[in-house]
Amino acid sequence: MRENLGYEKEIVTIILYTSCFLMVVAVFLVVFFYFSRKKIIQKELEKRDLEIYLNKEQLHAVIITQEDERKRIAQDLHDDISSKLNIVSLNAHLLSAPNLTEAETKEITENIINLTAKALENSRKIAHNLLPPVFEKFGLNAGIEELCEEFESSKSVNVNYTNELDLDDKDIDRHLHVFRILQELMNNSLRHGKATQIWIAFKNVNGINTCNYEDNGVGFDSKKADNQKGLGMKNIDSRISFLNGTINFTAEIGSGFAVVFTF
Repeated sequence: MRENLGYEKEIVTIILYTSCFLMVVAVFLVVFFYFSRKKIIQKELEKRDLEIYLNKEQLHAVIITQEDERKRIAQDLHDDISSKLNIVSLNAHLLSAPNLTEAETKEITENIINLTAKALENSRKIAHNLLPPVFEKFGLNAGIEELCEEFESSKSVNVNYTNELDLDDKDIDRHLHVFRILQELMNNSLRHGKATQIWIAFKNVNGINTCNYEDNGVGFDSKKADNQKGLGMKNIDSRISFLNGTINFTAEIGSGFAVVFTF
């Protein structure tokens, strides 16, 4: 009888210890999962806050770019087109003056014709900068070819452009971002990099449209944040974001500038 009672006590003791152990493990697991979940939620919130911040930065960059573009167009219209039209108006009033000789009338008329022609030409250039007609009619590939020819016409840089992609001309909105990115990069290569050679190549890498851009300019220290801002990287980053693409660039002082972006 005593042996049975002792055996039963041992079983009860074992059950109690086992129950206590399981309760401690359960509490530990609950606490562990609670803090793990809390940490995951905190990281998700931090990630969301970062995404919101980046979206705001990108939107801010786009707005600044648009405002700068509007200011540039307004300045061009005021300084160039308006001034020429004012002179045309003055010359037109001169034609109504009495006692004009035939030579004076001819000279004034020629001035009006020349100024009007220049105003028309400059208005075409302003419209071309907004959206090149070749790009609108024939697509991205033709637009870039014309852009390269324009840069080469300066006789200060040679541009080597190759395209292995079959680009859909209907995707003009997305391709316009690609065009503006290259336009920005080429302007920087010429203005800041003092490059004499530029290479642009469109390729399909693992099913992804990729652009390789490189120049032989003076380069810069890519580790400095100020250099990235100076190259208009915020504007480029915004366009890359709209394209759902990626961008990586490398640069060293004296070794040119290279960019790879997807779109």
